[in-house]
Amino acid sequence: MQEPSFWLERIGPRPVRRALSGDLDVDVCVLGAGYTGLWTAYYLAKADPSLRVAVVEGESVGFGASGRNGGWASAKIAGIDRLLADPATRPGAAATYREMIATLDEIGSVVGSERIDCGYTLGGSVVAATRPSHVGRLKEEVVAEHAGGFGEDDLRWMEPDEARRVIAPSRLHGATFTPHCAALDPAALAVGLAAAAERAGVTIYEDTPGTPVLGGVLTPGGRVRAGVVVEGLEAYRTSLPGRRRDVIPVYSLMVVTEALPAETWQTIGLAHRETFSDGRHLIIYGQRTGDGRIAFGGRGAPYHFGSAVRPQFDRDEPTFAFLRETLVDLFPAIRGVHFDGAWGGPLAIPRDWQPSIRFDGSIAVVGGYVGQGVALANLAGRTVRDLILRRDTDITRLPWVGHRSRRWEPEPLRWVGVNLARRLTESVDRAEESGRRPRIRQAVFDRLPVG
Repeated sequence: MQEPSFWLERIGPRPVRRALSGDLDVDVCVLGAGYTGLWTAYYLAKADPSLRVAVVEGESVGFGASGRNGGWASAKIAGIDRLLADPATRPGAAATYREMIATLDEIGSVVGSERIDCGYTLGGSVVAATRPSHVGRLKEEVVAEHAGGFGEDDLRWMEPDEARRVIAPSRLHGATFTPHCAALDPAALAVGLAAAAERAGVTIYEDTPGTPVLGGVLTPGGRVRAGVVVEGLEAYRTSLPGRRRDVIPVYSLMVVTEALPAETWQTIGLAHRETFSDGRHLIIYGQRTGDGRIAFGGRGAPYHFGSAVRPQFDRDEPTFAFLRETLVDLFPAIRGVHFDGAWGGPLAIPRDWQPSIRFDGSIAVVGGYVGQGVALANLAGRTVRDLILRRDTDITRLPWVGHRSRRWEPEPLRWVGVNLARRLTESVDRAEESGRRPRIRQAVFDRLPVG
């Protein structure tokens, strides 16, 4: 069976965990063996070894976004700059951002103590202004963060000469830099975290799809009776009955180059494995991997009618071609290199682009990370642990706890609206690339609740 990503494929053989067969009684049943489910299970087991914690996974550990993403553990969450810029939301946003900064050290600590070999490197992140129009937007982000109580040590603007010492794309008009981001191998983190959770006493069942029901979870192999159920399904929650409009599954796709020689890296930069992006509206993201490749991804694949999630949607050749062309355009020194992989998968976007944790005492619904879940899922796992154990802590008082996004519109409005927004985004970027300033289209884009 072909693995769903380059990351998972290169790990090689992994433990095969049995499917659930028969009924089961536990204290906590976690749905999904991605980052959210694994961090939650890990922290619960560490906090109270007497708890019976089981994770049920419809496929295998790291099958979803956790094993396919760009490997950015970033302190930023979707929309944080807008939230910091608004005095009404600034205090909560600032508190969340500070906890996310601390989360990067927490992940590094666990990776070290549990000996998870995922190449975790806290090298920061650089966002390049590759068009003149990017400069103003990126500087506005710096202003917003500083207004929220953060300083030059958190996010700063670099003029072109300074920026070029960090990253050297074909066009550079300056860049922002934050130290609050790590690069890692995402599948290796998921696989290592699963092993750490099992060492702590957690039981993981693979090939066991589950549906929440009153008092537990129903699976093909039996019923799991549980005092608390934790849903950590992200985009796959749309497959649950009545949940198709909770989030939309938006596909993000990736490509990866062969390992590049040292002289090519001297031309490109990223000497400290800084993650990188640029100031365009259509999100792109990349990292220098631990073995010297560029792993590069972006949005742009179509949204599929009815919030459908299908294996065939993981591949979209026009998007793969766009990613390869964009990467070569950014770094001409890689022209002619071989690309060793291409893959994709869905991420979850709530209607207001805001993640949430909802817990009523028996069911916790967690997620809506908008592609920023690598680090955010760790904070989620610790928060859900505290909620289940009835701990009143700083993290249980963050504004995403109890937040409820309104549902997405019914079809066909959802399909029309989402794909029109995607085309608008692409149109604005194309206009800026040609040197034009699409003021009307930009004004419409600015009203969209995007991150």
